[in-house]
Amino acid sequence: MDAGLTRRSVLFGGVALASAAAAVQLEPRTRLSDQRLPVRLESQVPQAFGNWKLLPGVVPVLPNPELQASLDALYSQTLARAYVGPADEKVMLSIAYGSDQSSEATAVHRPEFCYAAQGFRVQVVDKTWLDLGSRRLQAQALLTSLGTRIEPVLYWITLDQQAMLPGISRKLGQLSLGLRGYIPDGMLVRVSSISAPDGIDDAFRVQRRFLADLFEVMPPPVRERYFGA
Repeated sequence: MDAGLTRRSVLFGGVALASAAAAVQLEPRTRLSDQRLPVRLESQVPQAFGNWKLLPGVVPVLPNPELQASLDALYSQTLARAYVGPADEKVMLSIAYGSDQSSEATAVHRPEFCYAAQGFRVQVVDKTWLDLGSRRLQAQALLTSLGTRIEPVLYWITLDQQAMLPGISRKLGQLSLGLRGYIPDGMLVRVSSISAPDGIDDAFRVQRRFLADLFEVMPPPVRERYFGA
């Protein structure tokens, strides 16, 4: 056998083994959910706060059974509630938490896709800033409709303890944490309400007030898990 060919084979074999070893070493192994305050949606999200109280019998839009089955396998916890305010304003809150947000395959689903899968027409309105008193948070505004039902939506996601929107920032965050050996957790926080055609701006204002009130009553360590640190 040619000596040069043998040396090249050994060299390439060594590079392949080294690459495989590096890939194994870089594979995320540490779950950040084990190092953070545990997420307990049912107990950490109050049923009454400020001028808001739980509204039984009203729930946000839920996926069809087939989609729900896949979401149940993806999410560690989900919460779906409706609240009523002092002037009979109604806000629906939906939170989905996943302990593994390390890839697009395990990441929380964007509401644009979930609403569209239920037959809604979805219009991406714009990104908007929420004034939460001691901080501001960027959220995505959507306008969804199904027949005569008009439902404005605000949402954001978290990755570890950072609040953000889906897209390049989440992908870069996943990559950065993965290269350091971490499996991040995260959640989708979504609020919505049923609106008249001429009441969409008012609906968004009520949602912002609801979120600011929720932010205010959450203890800081809990707040960071939902609204970012």
